[in-house]
Amino acid sequence: MRILLDDYTPVLIGAGQFTEQGVAPERAHSPMGIAAQAAKAALMDTGCAENLAKQLDTIAVIRIFPDSYKNPRVPNPFGRAENPPRAVARRIGANPERAIYGPVGGNTPQKMINEMAQRISGGEMEAVLITGSEAINTAQRARRSGIDLDWAEQDSGTLEDRGLGEPLSTQHEQDHGIAAPIFAYPLFENAIRGNLGRSIDTHMLEMGKLFAPFTRVAANNPFSFYGTIRTAEELAAVTVENRLISFPYPKWMNARDSVNQGAAVIMTSVAKARELGVDPSKWVFLHGCGEASDKIMLTERVNYHTSPAMKLNSEKAFEMAGKSIDEMDFIDIYSCFPSAVEVACDAYGLATDDVRGLTVTGGLPFFGGPGNNYSMHAIATMVPMLRAAPEKFGFVSTNGGRLTKHATGIYSATPVKGKWARENPANYQTEIDSAISPSFTEKPFGRAQIETYTVACDRTGPVSGILIGRLEDGTRFLANTSSDPAFLQSFINHDQLKTTGVVESVNGKNLFNPN
Repeated sequence: MRILLDDYTPVLIGAGQFTEQGVAPERAHSPMGIAAQAAKAALMDTGCAENLAKQLDTIAVIRIFPDSYKNPRVPNPFGRAENPPRAVARRIGANPERAIYGPVGGNTPQKMINEMAQRISGGEMEAVLITGSEAINTAQRARRSGIDLDWAEQDSGTLEDRGLGEPLSTQHEQDHGIAAPIFAYPLFENAIRGNLGRSIDTHMLEMGKLFAPFTRVAANNPFSFYGTIRTAEELAAVTVENRLISFPYPKWMNARDSVNQGAAVIMTSVAKARELGVDPSKWVFLHGCGEASDKIMLTERVNYHTSPAMKLNSEKAFEMAGKSIDEMDFIDIYSCFPSAVEVACDAYGLATDDVRGLTVTGGLPFFGGPGNNYSMHAIATMVPMLRAAPEKFGFVSTNGGRLTKHATGIYSATPVKGKWARENPANYQTEIDSAISPSFTEKPFGRAQIETYTVACDRTGPVSGILIGRLEDGTRFLANTSSDPAFLQSFINHDQLKTTGVVESVNGKNLFNPN
């Protein structure tokens, strides 16, 4: 039966990816150069590249990592594009009415698609390019070699810069070392292990089993930046090459952002796609979408082994699509660390060894983790898969911050029935925000118990212990431990969940001593 499509129905008509390796830094693309290469690939994918570029009314660029921090963790000494969307537009021959530079978060690609779909369905936009990239690998190689690059770009025109977004940590959390994802996600991991009742060795191997299939997908993906196949045992074994970053994660279980990768999609209304002459066999529809954030501050979470926001926003997406997780043929779960995947599987009702697989790209540690734009690669990878099997559906789950901000997309080449509409995420965000969290104190004192913990390491070994604990009355607190290497090694070798001791606050820093 032929489905009559509303002219304002949003549709993805193009998708493209670009990965650059083995190019000398002085000849390699800048971040916006990579974003433009991905955009060109997406334009070519539509079959009407030259005509379409001139008709783009909106270009949105996903924020690059060097622009994502007040004090950049990956600073760019080579200058920056002051107007990223206009820098991309210049390279592809476009002059859009709107230029948007997105906020921080790995959820941003899906969230941007959700927003643009809504604005297209309302008649506000007709043709939108969303693109993003990173050139961190080139920047790092240039700095190591003493090569000076000129990535400064000044492009005139309007810009809607959405900035860094809401702060994701308090000064107290930063002072105790849990602001960075590489230290925050291990706190979730140990809480998950405790909830499952596993020993450290058993859980290490289970994490390896979770990620081993990801390495195989990455190895067969032509856009992967790494792509080495590894066994569960190899991933779980702590070695010189696979050293601990923050317990319990060895290097190969961490997202790796030292990449040169870009991905883009092009969205239009159905009417515009017809006007452009885009073959309907290229159309991919957003059947369902949702967005929600868990409690922003890590110390406010209800617990550290579930994500209410993942569960709720995906339920809204499935409800909108009229589908269930069992009806998804292709799946990509945001996979910066094992805990992100494990919590997602719990939220979506998926087994961690689901036969459909949990990634179409290979995941952030193995495909590559290009900053805030990873999930654009998942979507761009899924588009041709869905075109080749129009009756099938794909599920993309995205995550930003410290398991904080979430967005979901459900896609298919099967047309959407009726008028496209989504529920305002603000309507259900209140359900997350109103959940009761444990009381919290910045100045704990007295008998206490460890709720979850991690040990941060460098190349020399363990350097600091970080834990979240509870006082005897249930009040939550954040603390560090002794920095003695032998003491920290004992925290790695032996399970410390529910370990009791005494905590005190001295000069704004909390210290926990087990006894």
